[in-house]
Amino acid sequence: MFEMEISILLLLFSVALIGGFIDSIAGGGGSITLPTLLFAGASPLEALATNKLQSSFGSFSATRHFYKKGYFSLKQCLPYAILVFVFSAFGTLSVQFINTDFLSKFLPFLIMVFGLYFLFLPKITEEQRAARFHKGFFLLSLAGIGFYDGFFGPGTGSFLILALVALAGFGLTQSLAQAKLYNFSTNLASLIFFALGGNMLWGIGFIMAIGQIIGANLGSRAAIKYGIKLIKPLIVVISFTMALKLFYEQLG
Repeated sequence: MFEMEISILLLLFSVALIGGFIDSIAGGGGSITLPTLLFAGASPLEALATNKLQSSFGSFSATRHFYKKGYFSLKQCLPYAILVFVFSAFGTLSVQFINTDFLSKFLPFLIMVFGLYFLFLPKITEEQRAARFHKGFFLLSLAGIGFYDGFFGPGTGSFLILALVALAGFGLTQSLAQAKLYNFSTNLASLIFFALGGNMLWGIGFIMAIGQIIGANLGSRAAIKYGIKLIKPLIVVISFTMALKLFYEQLG
């Protein structure tokens, strides 16, 4: 554990607030909170663990808001939430033994394709459509995304939205709402195993959690108010920003 100046704590709080706002609309908030924790002096393992702690509060807050507004049925979504929880736990255990460098190199291309999909290809609406693929493909994608979040993490919310829109046929705001539930489930699984490992910066995590809750509430309210007019452009912008950031880090 290390001590931080008030200015650094305020920075972490502010970044968590912004990250919570972005995450509740388009995903990708972790791309700014995790590097900021590393910048503040946390070790990689402490940063990963503490990032899961603070983001769990944000994803729970957004999930609760979408649920209260009736954007998903907990009874219908609970089996999928359990599925991603289990595979996220497997991913969190696996990351302790497997090198993730290959994912770092592949991830920017994957996120760029995701952004291009939302920018050019489909006519995305708020209406639910018939699923384009067999349900098994959707279940397999959720399992893979759950494992990925426990194993690596960046872009998980975006990948969940893509699976819900492209494979399951949900409208964009519905997909965002369900993605927050599943993202909370994967965050919770990782949080439990990281906490057991003893690398959590609890005080810093709770300070950031307050920012996450505020940001997530503001973001989820904005998503519900403006719908696809806000969600789609922000998803595209965040996707390209994340991809360019990852490309830059690799070149650096």
